[in-house]
Order: sequence, then C-alpha cells, then structure tokens
Amino acid sequence: MKSFFQNIKGDKAIWAVVALLALFSFLPVYSASSNLVYVVGSGTTFGHLMKHAMLLVLGFGIIYGVHKIPTHFFKGLSLIALPIVLVLLGFTLAQGITIDGANASRWISIPFVGGFQPSNLAAVVLMIYVARYLSKVRDKKVTFKESIVPLWMPVFFVVVLILPANFSTAAIIFSMVLLLCFLGGYPIKYLLAIVGTGVLCLTLFVLTAKAAPGLFPNRVDTWMSRIESFSNPEDSEANYQIEKAKIAIATGGIVGKGAGKSIQKNFLPQSSSDFIYAIIVEEYGLIGGVVLMLFYLFLLFRITVVANSNATIFGKLLVLGVGLPIIFQALINMAVAVELFPVTGQNLPLVSRGGTSSWMTCLAIGIILGASNKEQVAETRSASIDETNPLEILSGQL
Repeated sequence: MKSFFQNIKGDKAIWAVVALLALFSFLPVYSASSNLVYVVGSGTTFGHLMKHAMLLVLGFGIIYGVHKIPTHFFKGLSLIALPIVLVLLGFTLAQGITIDGANASRWISIPFVGGFQPSNLAAVVLMIYVARYLSKVRDKKVTFKESIVPLWMPVFFVVVLILPANFSTAAIIFSMVLLLCFLGGYPIKYLLAIVGTGVLCLTLFVLTAKAAPGLFPNRVDTWMSRIESFSNPEDSEANYQIEKAKIAIATGGIVGKGAGKSIQKNFLPQSSSDFIYAIIVEEYGLIGGVVLMLFYLFLLFRITVVANSNATIFGKLLVLGVGLPIIFQALINMAVAVELFPVTGQNLPLVSRGGTSSWMTCLAIGIILGASNKEQVAETRSASIDETNPLEILSGQL
C-alpha cells in the first residue's frame, strides 16, 4: 500500500478533492436510488450502490493510469482518437433509436460494458485536439481561412453528429471550444464569425426538423418544451421535474432533513443523476449544498494553478480544455436544480450515478494530474524543445 501511494504523482489537492467528492457520492446515490427500486422497479438499492462503487473504482483506475502518461503524448493521441470518435458518433446517430417517440441516439452497446455514450469521449478528445492546434499556431499569424479545415471542420463534425440527439452536450462542447480558443489567443473577430455561423446552422437545423419531423423525432419539440417550461413557471405539468426539485430544496432548510431522509426522491425523476443536487440540498440543507459548490470552485482554483504553472503552452491549454468543462457541467447541474437554467440532462461530475460520464470525467482529471506532475512537466518541456527548435537546447545549457 505504501508503494502504491508513492507512485501517486501530481497535485495532491486535486487528488483530495476528487476522492472526497467520490466518497461523498455514495450517500446521495444510495439514498436516491430508492426511486429506481420502488418507483421504477429496477434492482435493489444495495445493487445500485455496488454498481456505482464499481464504476468509481474503474474511474480511479483510469485516473491512475492516465496520470502516468506524459502530457506531450496526448498531442499524437488526439490525432488518432479524433477519427475514431467521429466514426463512433456517426454509428451512434445512425442507429436511430427512439424512446417514447423521441430520438435517443446517444448510446451504443459494448459487451461487458453496457451502454456507452460516445459524446462524452468526443468532448475530451476534441478539447485535446483544439489545445494541440492552438499551441501549434500560438506564435504564428493565422488567418481565418487557414484555420477552417484544421480547427473548425473537426469541431463542426463533432457538434453536428451530437446535436440531433443531445443539444445540451453539443452546446456545452461548442461553448467550451470557443472559450479555449479565446484563452489560447485566437482572434476575437474570428470567434464572433464562428458564433454567427453556429447560430445560423442551428436555425437551419431547427427549421429543417420542423419541416421534416420524421428526420429527428420530437427532439426539437423537446427543446422548445423545456425552454417554454423555463420561461413559464406557471405551467406546472410541463415543469414537473423542476417543481419537485424546488420542493426538495425548499424543505431542506439550512441543515437538511438528514442523510437518507429525502421525501422528494420518491417523486423526482432522475433523482440519482440529473437532479441529485436537489436531493443533496434536501438531506444536507443549504450548508451541504454550499459546501459541495465550494468543492467544485476549489477544484477550479487548483486547475487554474496547474495550468498557470505548466511550462508549455500545450500543457496550459490542455489542462484548461479538459478541466473547465467539468466545473461548467457541475455549475449547470446545480443551476438546473434551482431553476436558473432550463433542464439539460447533465450529470453532477463525480457525484451523480452514471458510467460513461464518470469515466470521462476521470479521464480528464487523470490528464490534469499528469500535467501537474513536476517530473512529467520537465519531460514534456524537454520534448517540446526537441520538437520546436534544437537551438533552444543549446541556449538552455548555456
């Protein structure tokens, strides 16, 4: 055991926060999974808890394995993984799965794994790819025309393949790419042009889906319904989930009802995943909800520290690219629960019950921890110097 902990490298604060979030998740998942047992009629609470535990164990295995990989290796890995991701997204969309008449082409079935959501993997791979491109052109004057094929075409294909079945994930990926490009020094005027193009493409997609509803069954109607429910709080039937979440939060008070004593978990759909934050506030009160939020904000702080201390431009952008979406997703999940944002279906990272999302979060955290490892940072900087200009080696020795 001692030798195992000696092999753990990277930012100890991030390790601690991730471990605490994972350990805490057992309490609300065990409590909220009773909804799946007694309302949905699926499995047992202990069975769901054990499944959650196995997913987290595998997730920490991913963190441990990935944080051993030198950061500069991800440059080449992103080039290999991106075409694979595009094929997986295309195959997933082509399945044409519908649930209750709505397009739900989000998952593919993998033996011994079960349901796998390629969009979560695509988000991580695309952010690595964008970080690679931005670091490559950092000291060059790049025109918009020159960046269309190497930068925006992959972004376009990933977003378009995810959009028909999962608008919220596509929107988050697009927003995070724009943010990373802004932080990477990409010209703002070009970013505004991309935003305008994105709005135009989304408008055309909505009009096409309305004109030919058979292409994307009920997906656009679902988006419209959620936006209308968000803007019209009096429509209690369409706003059922949010109303139950608000009741859970309101009845939680300052200190909450206590672990496992939530009432709304029996009425709130997705209480162990999308709306788990409402159950946490009901059981642990405002104090528990605020403390959980502070954990994510502290994780954001450590991510920025790791990014700032990294010796290479690619390392800085890589950490921000895979780290910021974790915090952004957490804040969106919390905002949905308190009705500051329309329902999106985004999990609470490291806390909600879920497989693919948890594993991809662990993959991103492993990359961040690898970038925070001082030994790997030195190796990455050395490799970066070798790739860019041999004269830098001589100047470094002098």
